[in-house]
Amino acid sequence: MKDVRILHGELAPGPAMTAFSAAHPESGGIVSFLGKVRPDGDVEALELKHYAPLTLKGMEELADEALTRWPLDGILLHHRTGAMKPGDPIVLVAAAARHRRDAFEAADFAMDHLKSDAWFWKREKRADGWHWIEPRAQDHSDLARWT
Repeated sequence: MKDVRILHGELAPGPAMTAFSAAHPESGGIVSFLGKVRPDGDVEALELKHYAPLTLKGMEELADEALTRWPLDGILLHHRTGAMKPGDPIVLVAAAARHRRDAFEAADFAMDHLKSDAWFWKREKRADGWHWIEPRAQDHSDLARWT
């Protein structure tokens, strides 16, 4: 089972995780990651843009790849778009499996791909205006672990 969504409004991690857990009562472990807008110094806002047909298809393919690579009971990929302020949740990734290691690895794999190889464009608003954000060298190193 996969639950892949692009959200154009609020991301509510509590209800999403409650529903995901209830859908997988046979799972021995559920691992989740919640990414939030960092309150870095002068960042006033973060905006994520995307091209819906490409983004949703890519997220679906990423979920399918995780389901192929690990014996999962389910995977959840929820990602927000639009404008957000520091502290707001951006992304929720969860994996359910019979054994914890599979869930940990699948969630890590999915997040590394969403962070560095995704179909979103990010920019931050600071006092001097908007600035496009590119993946860091560490993000590319993290992604390279899976090839």
